[in-house]
Amino acid sequence: MDSFARLASFLVETGYMISVVFFILGMKWMSHPASARKGNFTAAAGMLLAVLATLLLVVMNQEGNGNGFNFKGNFIWIGTGLLLGSVVGLRLSSRVKMTDMPQMVSLLNGFGGAAAMLVVVAEVLGRAFNQVDSGAVFYYVLLMVNLIAGAISFSGSIMAMGKLQGFVAGGSVRWPLQRLTNNGLLVLMFTGMLLFFQAGDAQLAVILSLCAAALLFGVLFVLPIGGADMPVVISLLNSITGLTSALTGLMFDNQTMVMGGVLVGASGLLLTILMCRAMNRSLGAVLLGSFQSGGTSTSDRTIDTTIRETSMHDAAVLMAYARKVAIIPGYGLAVAQAQHAVHELELQLEARGVEVNYGIHPVAGRMPGHMNVLLAESDVSYDKLLEMERINPEFPKVDVVLVIGANDVVNPAAERDPASPIYGMPILQVDRAAAVLVVKRSMNAGYAGIENELFYDPKTRMLFGDAKSVLQKLNSAIKEV
Repeated sequence: MDSFARLASFLVETGYMISVVFFILGMKWMSHPASARKGNFTAAAGMLLAVLATLLLVVMNQEGNGNGFNFKGNFIWIGTGLLLGSVVGLRLSSRVKMTDMPQMVSLLNGFGGAAAMLVVVAEVLGRAFNQVDSGAVFYYVLLMVNLIAGAISFSGSIMAMGKLQGFVAGGSVRWPLQRLTNNGLLVLMFTGMLLFFQAGDAQLAVILSLCAAALLFGVLFVLPIGGADMPVVISLLNSITGLTSALTGLMFDNQTMVMGGVLVGASGLLLTILMCRAMNRSLGAVLLGSFQSGGTSTSDRTIDTTIRETSMHDAAVLMAYARKVAIIPGYGLAVAQAQHAVHELELQLEARGVEVNYGIHPVAGRMPGHMNVLLAESDVSYDKLLEMERINPEFPKVDVVLVIGANDVVNPAAERDPASPIYGMPILQVDRAAAVLVVKRSMNAGYAGIENELFYDPKTRMLFGDAKSVLQKLNSAIKEV
């Protein structure tokens, strides 16, 4: 091995090792809002270093073959891809609205699955499979599993994005024999993998059939899932995309891709489990597609259904003279883009000596951490964002709770009504506060499709209207108090 090859090999291995360290540090820092930005840039730097190391590996391999490096052949394609991806990525990220961030996450996650799928297709077109060597069986199994996982991740993520964006019906879409259809596709894909080694000249057709079945399964897997379950779906699909990355690394003996894929896959799976617990769902039900997507309570309990509205002035007085206020953000806050208005309200109350904190439910919004990101955009202090476990014990000491666009995550039926579809789901226990103000467009039910008992509580007062408009009026009213 000449000096260039030794140096290149050392640089490639070192670059890969450092990039993995950057991935780990990036994920660690992204676990807390205060260091999330640093973690994001660190992980991105690790990816850039991994790409550069791979390019150097291409140069080394070309030189080792004695053919010289074909800049016009290889680098034109590689450079074009990098340039297009960078331009499109920068444009999308700079223009996306915070309310559309879940859709963006789903779209980019789908691109990861599509990349894995296309890599397998390229391998299919570049190899003659009808003469499978017995020593290469493991490789071909990896290839087919990667194809299936990538296709499911791609079509499932695109379907999730369509639901979030409104291109596809956002509620649960079900059909007769739904479970049988989905399970039948799984059996079909497994059978196709077994038939591949006996298909002879028809192996290309088997691979393409597997791809089609996996794409269809991804669509049918997400189609029955309602909007309330989207955070779980997004994290699960993200885990599948991580699996495709790890499998691609195994296929090409690239340790960095394996490590990066394992990190993404494991973190996505752990997040899925945590989200399931937050929504009172089992992981088994998630994997089988048994998402709870709504229903009505069959409880015989009777509750007072009297709605008590309040004026903007009375609400302003109640909050201005409180000692402790808790704000509960929900998806309605994101839709109205009212994060800056709520931060202004916080500053006004604190100027009057009121203690203000925010209660964050794990599945509030349309993706994990949606409310944290939304409030961070308006410069709300990270220390004021209290997770459910931290703020629930504080509610009995809170004078006023302001609920903005949240519904099911504050519904007391989850604790009181065994017949409720959401019974057992951990909630923010805002009903334990002295007074509750609810900002809501109308009395329409939330994603679970059931009435919220909180709205009829004698200590609850309603403020109907768009969240941004209501908060702006409330800010003006507080100034006049």
